[in-house]
Amino acid sequence: MRTLAIETASEACSIALFEGDTLIARDHRVLGRGHAEALVPMIAALPDKGRSERILVSLGPGSFTGVRIGLATARALGFAWGAEVLGYPTLALIAAQARAVHPGSEVTVCVNGGHGEWFVQDFGADGQAQGAVASLAPAAAAARPLAAVIAGSRAAELAALVGEQGRTVLPLLPEAAAVPLGDPALFTPALTPIYGRGADATPMAERARA
Repeated sequence: MRTLAIETASEACSIALFEGDTLIARDHRVLGRGHAEALVPMIAALPDKGRSERILVSLGPGSFTGVRIGLATARALGFAWGAEVLGYPTLALIAAQARAVHPGSEVTVCVNGGHGEWFVQDFGADGQAQGAVASLAPAAAAARPLAAVIAGSRAAELAALVGEQGRTVLPLLPEAAAVPLGDPALFTPALTPIYGRGADATPMAERARA
């Protein structure tokens, strides 16, 4: 089976094409912004324009805009190609990338959130999430228990706040080529974004009830 992986939840715009378990092409660019303009041309430059029987796409949390762009693109391509589209949690991918470097380690993942906060989640040595994603101010993130390995775009900043104290710091961005490292049991047909925090705006109906 040919599989296209799409990862757009972070500063990176990342895609990878697999034939079975074999990586046949990849493109990973740290853009910051501009995922909407870059993603489709990147896919079109892949062999056979990336056409696949299965598409794996990041659900977040991370960049609100990036997650939505990735999902919209995956849905559109899935419809056009008649492909199965499955989502996966971004922080679990980062944890899998960290465990590939340090097998059997527990991992705390810390990445950019919104409004000055960080998304933080712990993963056991088996790769399973230990609780839900939390959106925390840096001081609150530093006050919680942390694993021996800290990974993610804010790993270095979090380690600096607590002191490394023998911890391993991996400033990783999620990469589509690493998707096979994750637990296939996490792939889901429910393409609901993982926002990791509440909405910034309060709906008018809720304001009226308040």
